[in-house]
Amino acid sequence: MIPARLRADAEACFAAAVAAVEPGRLVARGLARDGDTLVLRGRTGEEIARHCGSVCVVGAGKAVVAMARATSAIVGRDTVGGLVIAPHAVVVGDLDLIRIAYGAHPVPDTAGVAATRELLELVRGSAAVTLVLVLLSGGASALLVAPCETVTLADKQVLTRDLLAAGAEIAALNAVRKHCSRIKGGGLARAAASANGCWTLVISDVAGDDLTTIGSGPTVADPTTFADALGVLARYGVTPPPAVGDYLRRGAAGEVHETPKPGNPIFARVRATVVGGNADAMAAAAAEAVRRGYTVTTWAEPLAGDAAAAGERLARAVRSWPGSRPVALVAGGETTVAARPGGLGGRSQHLALAAALQLEGSAAVVLAAGSDGIDGPTEAAGACVDGETTRRARAAGLDPVAALAATDSHRLLAATGDLLVTGPTGSNVADVVVALRAAP
Repeated sequence: MIPARLRADAEACFAAAVAAVEPGRLVARGLARDGDTLVLRGRTGEEIARHCGSVCVVGAGKAVVAMARATSAIVGRDTVGGLVIAPHAVVVGDLDLIRIAYGAHPVPDTAGVAATRELLELVRGSAAVTLVLVLLSGGASALLVAPCETVTLADKQVLTRDLLAAGAEIAALNAVRKHCSRIKGGGLARAAASANGCWTLVISDVAGDDLTTIGSGPTVADPTTFADALGVLARYGVTPPPAVGDYLRRGAAGEVHETPKPGNPIFARVRATVVGGNADAMAAAAAEAVRRGYTVTTWAEPLAGDAAAAGERLARAVRSWPGSRPVALVAGGETTVAARPGGLGGRSQHLALAAALQLEGSAAVVLAAGSDGIDGPTEAAGACVDGETTRRARAAGLDPVAALAATDSHRLLAATGDLLVTGPTGSNVADVVVALRAAP
């Protein structure tokens, strides 16, 4: 009965984490009405900017539809149009005056290119009295697709797939993306330069809530360079398509204009605020664990790097954590997996399988899942494993060590009954991990 109780508690903690980052709730933190005036607020409630007049709403990401719905209710009659880009899996009707277009994630497609072209035209055509209000959430980098000059969509697709397969972390991946794009790395702010201003509301899926990384920073100054992009490719051993390599080398040689940097006048009327992120989800998960009687520790560092190493570390920690009461460790972030050909899974499932090997025989569970309800190219959000997971796997004729080495976690965890399937949540603040141990 212990694993069943622990599993129920872990799933309740994850549900609380997802509920805490519901996009409508988060948008209301940063955007409000004061009579006829729209007010932008920071995360602690401080006023950042005011605008009275027309508003054009644009954006992209996994949470953008819910963000747009909440924004539309606040902006109301001042909305003069808009377009947001969501993943194909999100199928909803258009909102009042805000059209919803679609694109692919994590590898961009032609639909994303067409939608981004329309979005840029809408922003460039905004009147001098109109505020451009940008909504961004995790997934925006893949959905905002505007290849630069000689780089084609096919080039970007190959580049994205190869960097993801190599296990590139998000900041590194986006440093390359920004230097192959007309919209990333401040490009959208440049397109909005003739408008009355440009505000950005952000739901963060990045550790530290770095605005230059979230969505590849389309409305903020870019501190990275063409040389940095080339360095990322070298570090991960990725050979880019010839057109991409040539373009990046020309940029590093000063033959192509850099992305706009801090101090550029296009950012004079640009404001951005993070309305929520992984820390909010972790806090809610921790609070639920406390409510259920656990002594809770929040993992100090954001999860990053190799998913298997993170899973092993968390599982060992929860098994050995001192104390006579039930223990909970809550962590969050975004790990990586260097995928092997033929393997199926996602970073949360890979982390969970690695944890399962460390949990063998213990009265403990580790739940790892994407806050968006999607983990890799699978139907699962992640997995919840316990001290009996590896025994169930071997009873089914499967080798958990071999599956981990093959990055083939999904098939094994499906056979052991450990997959966590929630469906898309409508939000995205990276991954949440909850590790629970019963009282000794």
